[in-house]
Amino acid sequence: MVTKRRATHQTNQSSQSKLNFRPNTETPGWETKGKKPLPEPSSVKQVLLMMVLHVCRKTLFIDTSVKVAIYGASLFVISLLADVLPFPKTYLSRSDNILNQYFVKIGWFWTLFVTVPFLVMTSHTYCCGKRDKIMHHLARLLIATFTWFFWIKLFSYIESVCGHCNVKKYQTKETCLKGGYFWYGFDLSGHAFILIYSCLILIEEARAINGWEGIRDLIRNEEHARNIGDDSVSNNPLRGLSLEEFYILKESYDKFTPYIRFFFIAMTFLSILWDIMLLSTILYYHKMVEKFVSGAIAILMWFITYRYWYAIPRTLPNLPGEGVFKYKDVKQTKEVPQKRRNTTSVSGAKGQLPTFMGMPLYGLKTQEPKEQKDEDLDNETDIQAPMNK
Repeated sequence: MVTKRRATHQTNQSSQSKLNFRPNTETPGWETKGKKPLPEPSSVKQVLLMMVLHVCRKTLFIDTSVKVAIYGASLFVISLLADVLPFPKTYLSRSDNILNQYFVKIGWFWTLFVTVPFLVMTSHTYCCGKRDKIMHHLARLLIATFTWFFWIKLFSYIESVCGHCNVKKYQTKETCLKGGYFWYGFDLSGHAFILIYSCLILIEEARAINGWEGIRDLIRNEEHARNIGDDSVSNNPLRGLSLEEFYILKESYDKFTPYIRFFFIAMTFLSILWDIMLLSTILYYHKMVEKFVSGAIAILMWFITYRYWYAIPRTLPNLPGEGVFKYKDVKQTKEVPQKRRNTTSVSGAKGQLPTFMGMPLYGLKTQEPKEQKDEDLDNETDIQAPMNK
């Protein structure tokens, strides 16, 4: 009976050994110690969102010099043609159309409505919650608001002083219009000014989103380095942050990023709307000189502030994206495990993560050739064999 039981026990062991034909291919803990953590896989929703953001970037971030040249040429050439050869009337030629009544006439409100939340959330993140630095960034919009208010009032004053009524007994613009008559003056186009100035402001303030998606990698790698006490990594821009600053950055980034993306998309659509309404203004309203002068003033104000004043080092206010650490134009190298450095990824490049529209697709893992997998299994079997003996 004892012999029979021993035979049965040996048979069960041999059966179990045959069932466990697949060797353990898990990487030992000591082999992964100190390596950077892998990013989370990208879902279909995230990929579609990245596609939308990519299209918005391509639409909004046209070379500003080219866009300014297009504005200047349109204000001169198309406006001159519209003065000589009036274009056919359309719905946009009516001053009571919906876009003109509810958007253009309160255009600066809509510009601030999408820009202020975007600026506050982005600056709160890359300034790590420091209120003085956030206020420095908000100062740009205060200056822009003062610029808009000053020039609009000046345009109205010039029209009142340099004009006359078609009935001589009325000497002021207010009394002339109240009497039901017409006031003829040098009517600088406030619409052309506000539409061009708003578009340029939207482009400049939206630049804070450049490199925004890469902050996630910076946070993940820095958090891992701090958890394991690795002081050898010095190329991460977040290395100089204190523990409190790093915690505020991580919390703000996770909290605000969905809203920042939404407002960036809204800024893109608003910029498109302003360009459409600018074309309507060029075709149907004001004279060429009135539109060209007001547009030139808008471009000049943008150039003085964003291209000269804010670009001076150590001068307030700063340009968008300048905070307590650098994240724009920071290129992170994706480390590949030693075992897979000679493998080919889905994108065809060796040792690299596949990308789509410039964004890494973390959900797609690198593929190993069949020969490499077999070689790895053989090596692990050779290592386990002496241990089993």
